[in-house]
Amino acid sequence: MSNRYIPHTDEDIRRMLDKIGVGSVDELYSDVPEEVLFRGEYDLPEGMSETELREYFTNLGKKNEQLTVFAGHGAYDHYSPSVIPHLLERSEFYTAYTPYQPEISQGTLQYIFEYQSMISELTGMESSNASMYDGATAAAESMFMMVASARKKNRVLVSSTLLESVRKVIATYMKFHGVELTELPEKEGETDFTAMAEELAKGDVAGVMVPSVNRYGIIENLEGVAEKVHGAKASLAIYCDPSALAVLKTPGEWGADIACGDGQTLGMPLQFGGPYLGFIACRKDMLRKMPGRVVGATTDRNGKRCYVLTLQAREQHIRRQKATSNICSNQSLMALYATIYVALMGPQGLRDVNRLSCDGAHYLYDRLIESGKFSKVYDKPFLKEFVVKTDLDTAAMAARLRRNGMMGGVEIAPGVLEFAVTEKRTKEQIDRLITVMLEEEK
Repeated sequence: MSNRYIPHTDEDIRRMLDKIGVGSVDELYSDVPEEVLFRGEYDLPEGMSETELREYFTNLGKKNEQLTVFAGHGAYDHYSPSVIPHLLERSEFYTAYTPYQPEISQGTLQYIFEYQSMISELTGMESSNASMYDGATAAAESMFMMVASARKKNRVLVSSTLLESVRKVIATYMKFHGVELTELPEKEGETDFTAMAEELAKGDVAGVMVPSVNRYGIIENLEGVAEKVHGAKASLAIYCDPSALAVLKTPGEWGADIACGDGQTLGMPLQFGGPYLGFIACRKDMLRKMPGRVVGATTDRNGKRCYVLTLQAREQHIRRQKATSNICSNQSLMALYATIYVALMGPQGLRDVNRLSCDGAHYLYDRLIESGKFSKVYDKPFLKEFVVKTDLDTAAMAARLRRNGMMGGVEIAPGVLEFAVTEKRTKEQIDRLITVMLEEEK
C-alpha cells in the first residue's frame, strides 16, 4: 500500500486511472502549474508520547498573541457565554451530521428548527435555512436565488459599500455561473441609489444586494429602495449583522425579499478566520429557491410534536443539474452555537450588547476627534464601527499598540482607519488605546 492513511491499493489506483484513460497520478494533475507543486520533504517530527505531544502543542499555542481587539471589518470580538462550549461539545451534538433519519435525530432537528425561528424573528422574514459556510457564501447563494426567481434576467447589482471580501466571493460565484455582475458606486459613504435606479431602468436586472450596516460601519438609509427594486420586477437582498438587528430596522421591515449575512456576531469567538455561520432568510414564496435545509414541526401518529427535514430544494439527491445550488455541507454545529447564544441573551440581552457597543464606539470616536490628530471621514450614523482619517504614522502606531497587547483599527485606505468597539471593551481599555496611539505624537 503506497500510503498508510489512504486505503487504495496500487491495483485500485491502476483500475481507476484506466477507467478514465489516464496513465499515471502525475498525469492526472498535469494541469496544475509546476510552480505551485511542492517537491520537497514534509518537515514532520518523529512520533511522540502523549506527554510530549501535549507539551509540543502547548508551546506552539504560546506563539499566539492574545490582543485586546478594536478591529472589526467583518469579524467582531463579542462576548461568548462560557456555557456554550459545555453544551456544544456534548458528543451527540459535536459528532452529528445531517439529520436524515428523523426518528433518531429529534434533538438535532429541534435545535435547527429553533435556530430558523430565531433568524426569522431577527430578520423579519418568513423562512430561514440551516445553514451556510459564512456570510460571503450566503450572499453569493442569495444572488443565485434572485436570478432563479427572475424571468429571463441574468444580471445582478451589488453595492460597493458591501465588505470587499464578500464582494470578491460574489464575483467569483457569478463569474463561474455565467451571471453578469454590476457594482453600484458609493456616494458619501453610502450606496448611490440614483445609480441603482439608472441600472434598474435598463430592464435586465434580476436582483439587487445592499448592506444594512456597510463596510464603513454606516447604517444605510434604505427607505424606498424596495419599492424601486420591485417596480423594476427585480428582487432585493439585504446583507446584515444579525446582532445589530436587535435594534435596527429589519430587512422584512425594509421590504426585502432576502436577508443574508454572517452569524459570527452572535457570540462566536475570533478563531483565526472561522468557523463562521452564513444565514439566509427569505419570503415564503422564494423558499424553494433557497439552498440548505429547512426543518419543520409536525405531529407523530400519537399526536406528539416532532421535527422533520421539510425541504431540501438544493439537494444533490434529485435533479442535480437543475438545482439552484449544490451546496451540501452541514454547518448546523455553529447554528446550535447561535441558538444557545440567542436563547441565553434574549431580546433585552441583545439590546444591551448593542447599547454598550454603541456607547463605547461613540466614546472612542469623540475622543479621537477631540484629540485633533484624527478627523471625520463621513458624518453618518453608526452603531459599533466607524472610520476616521489621520496624518499619523499608522504603521508605527500599530506596532506600539501590538507591543502593548492591543490591536487597533483596520487601515482600509492610506491614513484611513476603521475601529470597532464591542460590549467587551471597557472605558479603561478605550482610554489606554488612545494613550498608546498618541503617546509618541504629542
